[in-house]
Amino acid sequence: MDVKLHPMFAVPFATCVNPLATAMNRDLRQLILRLEQEGEAHRNPTPLMSIPVGLYESDFTFFARGEPCVRQLREFCWAALGELIGALSTRNREQLEGLRISSHTWFHVTRDGGWFGYHNHPMASWSGVYCVDDGAPDPAFADNGVLTFPHPMPASNTFLDAANLALRWPYSHANYAQRLAPGQLVLFPSWLGHFVSPYRGSGERITVAFNCWFADGSEQA
Repeated sequence: MDVKLHPMFAVPFATCVNPLATAMNRDLRQLILRLEQEGEAHRNPTPLMSIPVGLYESDFTFFARGEPCVRQLREFCWAALGELIGALSTRNREQLEGLRISSHTWFHVTRDGGWFGYHNHPMASWSGVYCVDDGAPDPAFADNGVLTFPHPMPASNTFLDAANLALRWPYSHANYAQRLAPGQLVLFPSWLGHFVSPYRGSGERITVAFNCWFADGSEQA
C-alpha cells in the first residue's frame, strides 16, 4: 500500500554556520564585554521580560553600530535570513529584492546561573540567535545553556499511547533543544516560543539576537 506522509503543519527552522566566524567572534566578544562594562549606557532600559541575576541584556540597536565586526555579522545574518525567506516564499525574486527590513537587535551576556524565560516575539515575522561564545558550559549539567523550543502544538500530546508515544522527527511531541556553537546562527518564525535553560560555567555565554519585520517598496516600514 502506498501511504504518502506529509508534514502538514511544519514550522520552518534553519541553522547555518559562518565559515569566517573566528576573527569576527573574537572582535565581537571584546566589543560586547566592553559595552557590558559600561553598564547602564547600553543596557535595555525597558525590558519586557524579567532579567535574572547573571544575565545582561543590551538595548535593541546593536546592528546600528559601525564597528567592522558588527557590520560583518549583520551582513551574514541578513543574507542567511534572505536565503531562508526566498526558499519558503511564493514571491518572485524581484518582489523579494524589493522587501525593506526593519529590526530590533541586541546581545545577551550570560554568566553562571543566568537564564532567560519562556517568550516569543510579537509584531515581528522572523527571529534569529547568533552564538558568539558558548561559554564552555560545564558538561556535568544537563541542558546547560540550551536554547529550547517547546512543542508549539499543545494538543498533540493530549492522549498518548503505544502507537503515538515514540514518533520520529518532525512528528515527535517532544521539545526541540538547540545547543548553540560559536559561529552558529539559528533562524525561526517570531511566533515560536522559546527559552534558555540556566547556564552553568566559568565563562561568558554571548549571543546576538534579532527580530525582523518587512514591508515592500510601496509600504511604510
